Amino acid sequence: MKEGPDITLIGSLIGDPARANMLTALMGGRALTSTELAAHAGVTLQTASSHLAKLEAGGLLTQRKQGRHRYYALSEDEVGLMLESLMGFAASRGLTRHQPGPRDPALRKARICYNHLAGDYGVRMLDSLIAARQIEVTGDDDLALTDAGRIRIEAIGIDYAALKKSRRPICRTCLDWSERRSHLAGSLGEALLTLFIDRGWAKREQNSRAIRFSHAGEKAFLELFPR
Repeated sequence: MKEGPDITLIGSLIGDPARANMLTALMGGRALTSTELAAHAGVTLQTASSHLAKLEAGGLLTQRKQGRHRYYALSEDEVGLMLESLMGFAASRGLTRHQPGPRDPALRKARICYNHLAGDYGVRMLDSLIAARQIEVTGDDDLALTDAGRIRIEAIGIDYAALKKSRRPICRTCLDWSERRSHLAGSLGEALLTLFIDRGWAKREQNSRAIRFSHAGEKAFLELFPR
């Protein structure tokens, strides 16, 4: 490439299977140790450390030290959005790495995408907010929270003032790899998922990105976000 941003480094970092597995594991939103990421990648700890150093140097990962351990996480929201978009593109071309398994229905229904809700329920939530004119599409998939939307989220217990203080966008689209449509990301998307979990409506499945709603939580969610 002679002009414009250089995508070759990012492409080479994501294109390695071991590093792709590490990045996908971190899409669950939890910080993981190098040992845990080595297991996800199917490589030795020494090899994993080399991969992690490259990902960190490329700006895709960040690390923090706690006690004797170092924990790795995606460096920012944009990395998660990029990965989810690439997953959507790959899925639309039929590029899948395994046959559907027992967890796939749960992942397609509701899962965590870095820090917000994805899957059928994530798409439903955004569609419902747009239909109620509480979020409006302002341009090329850009989103804006309307006055009605602000009143609505405050009524269900989300601190709008705190969202506004954040340097992150309040709401933005993220292409959903399983639905191949957009779900809600941004600080509002994160706040809503946190609300569902804090209220006991949903919880994360162990060792999975799937989000499991309780019977009562599912009923409350579907009432809150009708089609």
